[in-house]
Amino acid sequence: MVNEQMSDSNQTIKEKIAELKRELRATIVAHNYQRAEVQDIADFVGDSLELARQCTEVDVQTIVFCGVRFMAETAAILNPDRTVLLTETSAGCPLADMISADELRRWRQRYPKASVVCYVNSPAEVKAESDICCTSANGVQVVNSLENDDILFVPDQNLGHFVATQTKKHVILYPGYCYVHHRIKPEQLKQAKKLHPEAQVLVHPECRPEVIALADAALSTSQMLRYTKASPHNSFIIGTEEGILHGLRKENPDKSFYLVTNSQICTDMKKTTLEKVAQIMELKQNIVTVPEEIRVKAKRAVDRMLAI
Repeated sequence: MVNEQMSDSNQTIKEKIAELKRELRATIVAHNYQRAEVQDIADFVGDSLELARQCTEVDVQTIVFCGVRFMAETAAILNPDRTVLLTETSAGCPLADMISADELRRWRQRYPKASVVCYVNSPAEVKAESDICCTSANGVQVVNSLENDDILFVPDQNLGHFVATQTKKHVILYPGYCYVHHRIKPEQLKQAKKLHPEAQVLVHPECRPEVIALADAALSTSQMLRYTKASPHNSFIIGTEEGILHGLRKENPDKSFYLVTNSQICTDMKKTTLEKVAQIMELKQNIVTVPEEIRVKAKRAVDRMLAI
């Protein structure tokens, strides 16, 4: 009875969201780490790079962003004439919070000859102080596209290390990290492999180097989705935020997926609910804007990435 009531309630909220979407001429985009029911009502689900691209290609007035603040900021940077709504006001990113524009300027003074490659998991003002942005999917490609041999990579040290292993560039690492990926330990992965010896291991490049060394591949979330769909293997151990399991299982109903640990949860990503999506749309609240001076500079760094 309780499950039936919850199902009826969710259906009512979904119908309200659909109505509001028509009224606002909106598109709803969601990151792969969002709750399953939030992913299911989105027009597009993807990783940071895909969402950045998608927001520039839709003919709408409003972008409803189910994710965290830096992602909605990126949408606002690329779409100054559209309204961007972030579905949860307090949804931030602890990794992005590890660096500020002032801190990056200090690091640039220490390494004045280095080009700055900024992971998109960063605030708009940090992007504005950078030469080019990258995502976990294209970091190596971005670094190799630069003429400079010295690269200052901010803010994720694990992703930066992963990139450094695949380039001849001299990569200087800023000491930031994603707590969800950084907490995955090699011992935990070894135990998961003992439990599922037949499974391939796919981890995110934000994981520690020693975890990546034990994996069959280090991939972004969207790369994981494509890889598992094309793979002849039937079981996989996944080393990234647990929200990705929803998309993996939808795309591959006959395959098995296991997390390295049960602690792979980003609390900020899980703050968005169907109720909050409907509320934000109805009240037109939490509009994300970026000051024009910062937006123009940040857009230059994002555009350079998108052009590669």
